[in-house]
Amino acid sequence: MENLLHILEDRISEALRQAAGRSDVAAMVTVSRNPAFGDYQVNGIMAAAKQIKTNPRQLAEQVLRRLQIDDLCEKPEIAGPGFINLRLKTSLLQQRLLGMFQDPQRLGIEPVPVPKTIVVDYSGPNIAKEMHVGHLRSTIIGDWIARVHQFEGHRVIRQNHIGDWGTQFGMLTAYLKTQVPDILRNPQEMPIADLERFYQNAKQKTEQDPAFEQLARSEVVKLHSHDPDTIRLWQHIVEQSRRHYQPIYELLRVTLRPEDERPESFYADKLADVMKELKDKALAVESEGALCIFPKGFVSKEGAPLPFIIQKSDGAYLYATTDLAALRYRIRQLGADKIVYVTDARQMLHFQMLFETAKMAGWTDSRVELVHVTFGTMLGPDGRPFKTREGGTVKLKELLEEAVEKARAVVEEKNPSLPDSQKDAVARAVGIGAVKYADYANNRDTDYIFSFEKMLAMDGNTAPYMQYAYARIRSIERKAAEKDLNIDEELNSIKTISLAEPAELDLAKKLIQYEQAIETAAAQYRPNLLTSYLYDLSQTFSRFYSVCPVLDAPAALRPSRLLLCELTARIIHHGMDNLLGIETPEQM
Repeated sequence: MENLLHILEDRISEALRQAAGRSDVAAMVTVSRNPAFGDYQVNGIMAAAKQIKTNPRQLAEQVLRRLQIDDLCEKPEIAGPGFINLRLKTSLLQQRLLGMFQDPQRLGIEPVPVPKTIVVDYSGPNIAKEMHVGHLRSTIIGDWIARVHQFEGHRVIRQNHIGDWGTQFGMLTAYLKTQVPDILRNPQEMPIADLERFYQNAKQKTEQDPAFEQLARSEVVKLHSHDPDTIRLWQHIVEQSRRHYQPIYELLRVTLRPEDERPESFYADKLADVMKELKDKALAVESEGALCIFPKGFVSKEGAPLPFIIQKSDGAYLYATTDLAALRYRIRQLGADKIVYVTDARQMLHFQMLFETAKMAGWTDSRVELVHVTFGTMLGPDGRPFKTREGGTVKLKELLEEAVEKARAVVEEKNPSLPDSQKDAVARAVGIGAVKYADYANNRDTDYIFSFEKMLAMDGNTAPYMQYAYARIRSIERKAAEKDLNIDEELNSIKTISLAEPAELDLAKKLIQYEQAIETAAAQYRPNLLTSYLYDLSQTFSRFYSVCPVLDAPAALRPSRLLLCELTARIIHHGMDNLLGIETPEQM
């Protein structure tokens, strides 16, 4: 089905252009915040009236005289200084609901007419280190962006930009060769915790021992020249790290796979060519011994041009160099129309300078969109960055295991009669879902306090509440079987949908807003807009269910109400499972 909001926007904008006598005006149709005033509101009249210097209410009247939406809405109403309020016709709601029901995979939502190739860069764990809570937000927000763009119909290329190259690996391989030589005979058995400890020891030794520092530098040279022993050791370090983070992705239901990895090492042989191109274009210039680019508009506090350093005075490349190589590769080799980077807000300046450099180099034009999606910090109960009681970094694996353990206790308390295997499955779905949903439900730009108690609550905008809402709807099927009612037969027999009760009408209107919720959330890269919609939908359904009997409804009404239940369940499942990557158990 064609997007309803787009239809309204197109028709009203055309009427507004005719009434205003100019083409640069738009209707600006939004879902009404107050249902008492209508279902949709036209907000663009006043802006257009200001442009042509006329009375907005009179302009609104001229728009209505030219507007043809009788097939969609009741008679529009002008409110205040020039708003136009719209109420959808019941016949339109009935038609849309049937269309959604007959399309269980996409719920009546059409793919975008012109798909783009969208590269999403997210997660990016470091090799030889365990993933910690700082990796959570990039990983799950990035995965949601990839999922939602894919559902919209775009070609999505996931890119996991893993830190597996550079000076730190010279330190680590030097340390392993000199301090733990026995491990070289069987490097594949190095646990990730040992690797992290070895790395910390290597870093400390490099800072304290000039001879070891020189040895580490020689190991970097060996790594870059593909010395067989050094490469063999490096490969085992990378593989051992993957054995750590890949199961975490699977536990989080994150869609990153090994084939999505484009580590820093992938770009190592491309850096020299990037440097040559930037030099040839007179963009890379020497400054205090280093090679720098000075992107337009970036200055220091003192007003001096701010350098984007791409090669240090000792010849070493930096993250900026690799990021430039990756960006160029994604445009030229992957054919990206859009590249989305998902990192914390502290890297904002870096990406602003990266994007401007790419523009100056001629790699991007109006066809290629570069987006930096930022997020705030996860905080502990004290309002400070989340740490262990000892002040150390919280390991992501341990956090998720604790979430599942706490969820198991909740399941045991709420439904002790479930078989143990089902309790385990529900605990995993609830625990992991609670961590993800709590992150999604917060405005990504803000910091938020991590609280197991709040995120595992069975009321409020939480994963357990949403999962329970879904399970409660699905329980209707089990209750129907007890009454010898065949739900599939009743649903397939529907010819029309009854929306006589206010609660039925409210639920119907909320159901058809799902498409707009997805579109708005995707456009703004804000999963909290989707979670807010799902929560509002579940509450609207709860009000409907409390006043409108379903299984005990008269035979003429029952199929219609069963359809409203079915569509609510499908949307909750689709939004949670398909887009947010959160399981929705059939029974809680």
